[in-house]
Order: sequence, then C-alpha cells, then structure tokens
Amino acid sequence: MRALCVFNAFRSSVRCWRHRGVTTFRRTPGFCSRRWLTDSTRSVIPGMDEILSRVVAPLPTYETRDKCPPPPESHSVEFMHFYRSLDKDDKRDLLSRLSQDFGVDHKSVSEFAGKLLDTQLRDLATILQVEDRLRYSLTPRYKQLLSHISRVEGGVKFLVDLRADVVEILSSKSSESPHIRDLNGTLKSLLSEWFSVGLLRLERITWQSPCETLQKISQYEAVHPIRNWTDLKRRVGPYRRCYAFTHAAMPGEPLVVLHVALTEDISDNIQSIVREFAAVDQEEDINKINAAIFYSISSTQAGLQGVELGNYLIKKVVRELQSEFPHMERFSSLSPIPGFSSWLQGLLTQYRKEGCGSDLLSEQEWREVEQAIDPAPGASVMDSLRKVVGSSEWMRSEHLSNVLEPVLMRLCAWYLYGEKRRGYALNPVANFHLQNGATMWRINWLADVSPRGAANSCGIMVNYRYFLNETSTNSALYLQNKVINASEQVLGLVSQFQKNSKL
Repeated sequence: MRALCVFNAFRSSVRCWRHRGVTTFRRTPGFCSRRWLTDSTRSVIPGMDEILSRVVAPLPTYETRDKCPPPPESHSVEFMHFYRSLDKDDKRDLLSRLSQDFGVDHKSVSEFAGKLLDTQLRDLATILQVEDRLRYSLTPRYKQLLSHISRVEGGVKFLVDLRADVVEILSSKSSESPHIRDLNGTLKSLLSEWFSVGLLRLERITWQSPCETLQKISQYEAVHPIRNWTDLKRRVGPYRRCYAFTHAAMPGEPLVVLHVALTEDISDNIQSIVREFAAVDQEEDINKINAAIFYSISSTQAGLQGVELGNYLIKKVVRELQSEFPHMERFSSLSPIPGFSSWLQGLLTQYRKEGCGSDLLSEQEWREVEQAIDPAPGASVMDSLRKVVGSSEWMRSEHLSNVLEPVLMRLCAWYLYGEKRRGYALNPVANFHLQNGATMWRINWLADVSPRGAANSCGIMVNYRYFLNETSTNSALYLQNKVINASEQVLGLVSQFQKNSKL
C-alpha cells in the first residue's frame, strides 16, 4: 500500500513541485496587480499604497512601546493575500516600497545619536537610557508587520518564502536598493531567532513516515537525485539513515535533510552508496557498522539561506548515531566538488592564452596526454585537453583515465585547498565542512561517474573527516585564522601542484 502511495506521489512530483507554495484565494476588490505605466515611473499597482498604509502601523513612541495593542490579525492575512496575488515584478515593487517608505525614521535616529553624544559626560544610567532609545529608533516600521505575520497560521512559512523572493532580487541584481538589503538583513535576523537550534526538532525519516514527508524528501534531494520509490525506500532502509530538522511553525515541512550511510570503512565512491544496495528488508549486522558517511545534505528553504542549520544538524546526528552505535568512531562526509570543472576550464583557457602550459603539466605528462587524446590535425593539445575533460567520454578509457589521474587530482587538491575567497575556501561545500571543524582528509578518483559528477568535478569527490575531539579547535583555527586542516594526501597533492605551477 505504501509503495503505491509513494509511486503516485512520484507521478505527481513534477507537477506538485512546479506549483508548490501557490495559494488560491478570492481577490479583494481593488487588489489588482495590473500595471499602469507613466512617463516618470515604471508602474503603479492599484491598492498598494492603501494596503501598506493600513497594515504597517506607525512605530509606537518609546514610552508606549509595550502598551499599544496589536493590530487586528486580519491586517496580516490581508497583506499575505495581497502579496501572493502579485506577479514577480509587482512583488519586487511592493518590497521596494515597503522597505523604503516604511523603514527606519532616519531623522529620529540622528536626533538620538546627537543626544547620545551630548550625554557622554552624564551618569551611566542616563547614557544607558539614551542608548536604549537610540536602539529602539533603529527599528524599521515594517518589522512590526513581519512579527505580527509570524503569529498567524502559515505566517512563518510565508515570511520564509518572502525572504526567498528578497534573496532572488538581490542575487539577480534586479534592484540595487540599499533598503532591500536592509529588509533582507531584518528578515534574516528574525528567522535566525525563530529557527534557532533549540526550537528545532530532529526527526528520523523512515519508510513508515507520512507519504507527504517521503515525497518532499525525494523532491528536495539536490545532491544525488532519487530515481524512484524503490530508490527512496532503500535510502531510508537498512544501513542507511535519513534525518531532518522540522519546526513547529511549519509542520510537515523538512527544513534541512541529511542522508547517512552506515558502512564498515570510510567510502571512497558514491556508487557503492546510491547504486549498490542491501536488500530493503535485510537485518543490519552491527559488526559491519563502523563508520557513518554523510553523503548528502540539502537545505529545502531558499528563504533560510544564511541561517545556520546544516552544521547543527550534523552535530545532532552524530550524537544520535553515537547513542545508537556506542562503538562508532568514524564520521566523514563523501562530498561533491561543485565548481571544479568550470574552474578547471577557466584555468586551462588562461594558461593557453598566456602560453605557459609547461607550468601546468610536465613535458612528460604533455607527451602522454597528447598520445592518449590523439588531437585532430591542427588542434592544440591544450584545446583538445579542455574538450576532453569537458565531457565524460574519457572515463570510458582506462588508459586515458590513468594518464589524467595525477594531473586532475593535484589540480583538484589545489582548487579545494588553495583557491580562496576572502581568505576562506572558494568551494562552498569545502567552506561548510571546514567551518564545522572537519579535516580535508581524502580526495577520491572517479568517485562519482554519473553525468552530474563528471560535469561538476570530473568524477572526483572528497572526504571531510570529523575527528570529534578536534572539531572545535579546527573550526576556531579556520574561522579566526583561515587555517585549513588537511591530511598528508591532500597536502602532498597540493605540493605537487605548486612545484609545477606559478600560481
């Protein structure tokens, strides 16, 4: 019966995913999203000014801040309905108007800042009172609306989705308004409080979990797509664990999902995890469970970007697994390396333009590569190499794989260890695990031979090892001093790269 349920869920998953989060309701008269163009402004949305002036209450005075009654719940519901009725462009216009016209009273802030300077020679109690008034004056008017929305049914989910719209506006640069950035910061701060780890619930997903939850787990899997209901059943079955954080304000909605494989040794390829399965009804042999491999972690809510959830989920899961398997001491990820292939293509292009290919590969390696790829007449070896590594065809040739292995492994090691953004690892997955205190432990050749693995990272994956007695120290060294803790294998590959390259 459950198999049929999940099968039907899979059949409708694409349609459900495409329309997820769309709410149908009867529009209030006047709430029309039609656009009226003028010479001086791109659009005016009928009803926008009216609804904003009604639902965004003036900020109470400092003296009455705790005595003002809350606005009617209907105001929050009305705003939510109005916002959902708008198209993408009109939503951007509304958020711009909300953030600009209903933000901080800058005149009041300037006055209190001046008063604070004037009170520096006064007694401490006076200074603290003026500081508190200044702090209160820095509250944007729309913050009250956001707080009231969070208290109505479905309000927290609405705000998570609203922030996803704000993040998209900023990332697409469709608006350069500093007020939008300030709105994003306010939303992120509120969501960080509401989704603090103490308010989250760790839930293990099993085949007995509700069908709706299982369907969402399959939809949200962003690292190694789930192919069908049998695949899903095995990923929550023997020698596998699936955990998710949930929140009381968003029932039935997993926030971040972690898939774990229970193995004898630390896995060096993903095929052994997602392709080679134990029987779905097989009993687990505790003697064959010595390691926990975190092979996929997916955030499900774009609006929670920047709100720390994944690192806390890993820590909670480690404690959960230690409780279930007291003898377990090996914890490691088996992580993809998104961005390596595109970085490599850029590097090869740069070296070709500068004519310094000898700094990338030795003469012997160039000869071996040329013989293995057999470039077309008139084509340079560098261009042929770029074309070869840009596809997955080379993986089918054992000889070509053997020739490319030492080259790509040391290039990948440098990309993970040496390429930085503001002093931290450029690769986002590396940065995530290093912030958590993991060690860059082992780079694995042909660990993911799927089309996605070939396209993203030439089939290479990496283990980030969690030595539990070292994670706090490693995390502090990385966050404060930008020090990456790496194994001898990784450092050896980095050293090989540095001997050849002038980077």
